[in-house]
Amino acid sequence: MKILSLYNLKGGVGKTTAAVNLAHAAASDGFNVLLCDLDPQAAASFYLQTSPPSSMKTGKLLKGKSFAHKWVRQTEFIHLDVLPAHLEFRNLDRRLDDEKRSETALESLFKGFRSDYDLIIADAPAGITLLSENLFQLSDHILVPTIPSTLSLNAFDQIRQFFKNEKLSKKKIRAFFSLADMRKRLHRETVESHLTNGKSVFLSTVIPSASIIEKMGEHRRPVAAYARTSPAAKAFGNLWSEMRTELALE
Repeated sequence: MKILSLYNLKGGVGKTTAAVNLAHAAASDGFNVLLCDLDPQAAASFYLQTSPPSSMKTGKLLKGKSFAHKWVRQTEFIHLDVLPAHLEFRNLDRRLDDEKRSETALESLFKGFRSDYDLIIADAPAGITLLSENLFQLSDHILVPTIPSTLSLNAFDQIRQFFKNEKLSKKKIRAFFSLADMRKRLHRETVESHLTNGKSVFLSTVIPSASIIEKMGEHRRPVAAYARTSPAAKAFGNLWSEMRTELALE
């Protein structure tokens, strides 16, 4: 089982839409996928039309599958399940702080699903917290959606610096350009300069800024489920192909 976390210091960079579309693409490839919506805003859960139980205790969640499996929801898509977010997740950092080995306390949750899923995709809230530190430690890759703009690139550099300061493996970090408007000179030049750098950690796929992606909120489905032939759907498919190779999933 592999663990892929979608993460950024900043919000509003297309993180959740990427998580949902990557999960759908992986499931379409026949992999058993669990999308863990760890953001209390619950956008990923909303997109996939799943809702949590009326009550959820984060302490029990950290005890692993024996407690968490009953909160998993199936979606309309074969091979794709969701652990939906709950408002209670706003207390997850405080609960993690109470645990021994707080920086890896999520390990029991992920281990509990090892026999059921080929891939866990975690949609993480913005900011550097104990939750994000857990994901940095436990994930096989951290995928960072980045708008081709100065502030977004600065946030990405801060993430890499944090990994360096905390002696975490920077080899885990991958990034891709998101919400890219190639009509803008800054976006176009930023993408070109990074993708022509042979040592760049950026994947070659660029996710466009497109109204068809924004319509996920109306359809409450991944883009490929309602606009299969659109450039955006193809872009998410290409992004998954790149990450499948990075994760060495066969």
